[in-house]
Amino acid sequence: MSRIREKNQEVIIKFAGRLFAEQGFAATKVADIAKLAEVPKPNVYYYFKTKENLYRAVLESVTQPLLEASKPIEDLDDPAQALTSYIHTKLLISRDHPFASKVFANEVMSGAPFLPADIRDELLAQSRMIIAKLERWIEKGVMARVSPQHLMFTIWASTQTYADFSWQICNVLEKEALDEQDFADAAEFLTQLVIQGCQIKSA
Repeated sequence: MSRIREKNQEVIIKFAGRLFAEQGFAATKVADIAKLAEVPKPNVYYYFKTKENLYRAVLESVTQPLLEASKPIEDLDDPAQALTSYIHTKLLISRDHPFASKVFANEVMSGAPFLPADIRDELLAQSRMIIAKLERWIEKGVMARVSPQHLMFTIWASTQTYADFSWQICNVLEKEALDEQDFADAAEFLTQLVIQGCQIKSA
């Protein structure tokens, strides 16, 4: 893929994510995406063929980083290092993909009617891997006997909230937008909460 083509697709995906997040799939028009992205409407169809394909591309722009974020859990034997890396990466995804994250959240809250089966399967496989690794660490005695499922859900919720509920957080913090320090502070706090709360030891 040429760099120009890739850049054009990235721009369209970015603005499509914004409109899908604000209006939902059904109410979003390709013409409005093209206008916001400042590209001719035929260009959108040239790159993505259909609105459904573009919606999938928006979902993939956040689900692929989410899938890659769990690699430290899969690869590392040290739970402190693995979970620290996972939490930090999940927060970076919320920072860098705020609209796509909201699209994904809205999709899930709606029962995932448009989530492609292959993405659904990959996310389920990832969840099972994380749960299995947490169970292994619990059995090794390097973390407390907590529910692996609920720990995973808690990490999901606490990291993704910085994208999905950014307005609420900004309102409480009395600022227009979250900055680098806000995400760094969140990463430090959430890591400490998980490490200390689950009595995690370095393997």
